[in-house]
Amino acid sequence: MNTDLALGSRAAVVLAAVLAVVATVALDRLADADRGSPVRHRLILGVPWGTLTVAALVLAVYLFVQGGWGHWYNPVVIPFRAWSYLAPVGVAVSGFAHAGPGHLLGNLLGTLAVAPLVEYAVGHFPRRRGSSSFGSLRDTPYVRAFLLFPAMTVAVGLVSGAFALGPVIGFSGVVFAFVGAALVYYPLGTVVALSASGLLSTTYRALSSPVVEASGRSAYITPWWADIAIQGHALGLLVGVLAAAWLAAARGDDLPRPRRLALGALLVGVEQSLWAVYWYRGGETYVLFRGIGLAAVALAAVLVAALAVDRNAPSADTVRETLRDLTPRRGSVAVLLVVLAALSGPAVAVNLVAVADEPLPGDPIEVRGYDVTYAENVENGMVSVIDVEAFGETTGVTTSGVVVRNPGRGVWTTAVSKGRLAFAGRQRVVLGGVGWREEITVTRRGWTTAGGDGPAYRVTLTHDDETTLAFRSNASTAEPQIAGRNVSVVPTESGFELLVRGGNESARTSLPGENETTTANGLTFVRDGRAVFALAGEVTGNASAGNATAPTRVRVATRERYGGENG
Repeated sequence: MNTDLALGSRAAVVLAAVLAVVATVALDRLADADRGSPVRHRLILGVPWGTLTVAALVLAVYLFVQGGWGHWYNPVVIPFRAWSYLAPVGVAVSGFAHAGPGHLLGNLLGTLAVAPLVEYAVGHFPRRRGSSSFGSLRDTPYVRAFLLFPAMTVAVGLVSGAFALGPVIGFSGVVFAFVGAALVYYPLGTVVALSASGLLSTTYRALSSPVVEASGRSAYITPWWADIAIQGHALGLLVGVLAAAWLAAARGDDLPRPRRLALGALLVGVEQSLWAVYWYRGGETYVLFRGIGLAAVALAAVLVAALAVDRNAPSADTVRETLRDLTPRRGSVAVLLVVLAALSGPAVAVNLVAVADEPLPGDPIEVRGYDVTYAENVENGMVSVIDVEAFGETTGVTTSGVVVRNPGRGVWTTAVSKGRLAFAGRQRVVLGGVGWREEITVTRRGWTTAGGDGPAYRVTLTHDDETTLAFRSNASTAEPQIAGRNVSVVPTESGFELLVRGGNESARTSLPGENETTTANGLTFVRDGRAVFALAGEVTGNASAGNATAPTRVRVATRERYGGENG
């Protein structure tokens, strides 16, 4: 990449941003010359200090708890997921930890875009009649900005870790709580703020990679919606909506008209993919219930709109009074609370159950309570821990890949799927905790036979410079017969061998190295680059007379090519 062009592009982005901000602020002041800034009436110096404090806290967790300071692109992740109540550290930290820099930056930018709306609605200055700034500790602006707002955010993060279904990780549950709260007060402003998050993301990429050169390449891609913690996002959104509805009722705040709330909720729900309801079928197969998801988003938009119909109605003191004087707002709150309970209940049940502790196949590597191995078609010890069948789906599913287990922490996960390892050839699994980190390198090497029924491969695990064979596949037989013989590639403890069967005889020989030959059962094998060829017969005739006959030459196997390899 041209260095001068990159520097010039970065300078252009910064200059354009500065000019745009300065010009916009100047024009805004000219338009409102006779009025004070409404932002300064709500926030100290017009700055969302609480949002900035929260963003700094999330970044600190990534840098110093997960080890991102020294391993920016490969932090410690596994122990900081919300595996189970048996591992309270994971539950407590999961709402603030992240799986990588892209995950972290996406949530930070979402926070910076949406959280200021919530902080503005709450305000640094008290709004209750008769209250005054510094009249009490709770009404002190600096306490509200730097302590109360971050404390409420941390509380939501803890809730998202404790009640999210599955081993989730990330601040997105809190971000969606910000979205839900902002939606109640500023529905269309929330839509604009989420668009601003995209602007911030594009600006960051323009600064970090101002010029990009790209070409076609192979990639291993799972469905994008299969990486979304949809239950955690919905949980956060509901918490935010209900919290904002309570605040509005307590303070008597005016809310937007129902149609604006419905439109904003529908746009946010669709744009943020809250319709992406899916299930894991085992292996690497997922099913998306798009129709059901979209219908749920539409109904949720109606429930949010109902919050503004009778927001000034007095609160019901009893269930009987609630039923007698049922209003749209009370009905909406009741339904949302039921949905919240329905989303949270299964998570409590799952988090109270220990993961499967049956012995793992093979010879697992043990690292400070973690067992790591490679296995295929084994029961998923996390999903299958509670046996449930509904709508044609079941939790009794199998998995294949690199399995990491720690029963004491409630950890059971396929850290690297079989398909991803087959594509990449080599992957790293990072284990660790607060103050420690260990890496295990997983390597797959294999051969594909010509017309065979699948590759023959070996998987090894390397830790502390010691390599262990974790898995050997079945042998793979090439389709063509050479001189009446069948040739198979057989994975062994130390490498690969060729098995030649035919003529009432079978024999083995090592797989030849580059430009080497080996023989077995009347066949000669030669390695040419990535391919192994079988030779049968001898040279006959006279080459000078032009009637020489060369031996039969047939390709029997080709070494697997992995992502990123050029040859």
